[in-house]
Amino acid sequence: MKKSLGPQTLAYPTPVYLVGSYDKEGRANMMNAAWGGICNSMPPSIAVSVRKERYSYEGILDNKAFTINIPNAKLSVAADYFGLASGRHEDKIATAGLTTERATHVNAPLLCECPLVIECRLLNHFELGAHTQMIGGIMDVKVEESCLDANGNPDITKVDPILFAPGNRAYFKVGQEVGKAFAIGKELMPKSS
Repeated sequence: MKKSLGPQTLAYPTPVYLVGSYDKEGRANMMNAAWGGICNSMPPSIAVSVRKERYSYEGILDNKAFTINIPNAKLSVAADYFGLASGRHEDKIATAGLTTERATHVNAPLLCECPLVIECRLLNHFELGAHTQMIGGIMDVKVEESCLDANGNPDITKVDPILFAPGNRAYFKVGQEVGKAFAIGKELMPKSS
């Protein structure tokens, strides 16, 4: 039997996105955001929700760009810190001992230590209530070569992304594969005669 918990932000899993933007002075900033995900296939697009009071909010709107940096488990302390501190008051990247470089296709920083980075051009934004959803057109995806599989695709076990569990406010690692997508369900498809 299921117990009703009422309306809450309890979707599992939620990502850990480090959203990169530049402020008015051109300083790189990273914020931790869990409310996001792929939202369109053509054009390839990703959404991330940001509160207006966050320092990154204006930087994203001013530059019409942001990056989504996927941290691995080794970066979990820095990722959490990026959600606790404000770039308005300190250089979070320097404090974390990490480095950035300018993205190739958009005016936003990418976090060099993250194994996977998505460069986004701001396509649109929507006020939702507590958050504004930023829709980014994916201009490029960069991945460390050491994180690619034999076919040249990112290997999730090598990227080693962390996930956020909103209910107990904890970070987790990705588990093991349970089957191939668009394949294991075929056993339930009707057999052709």
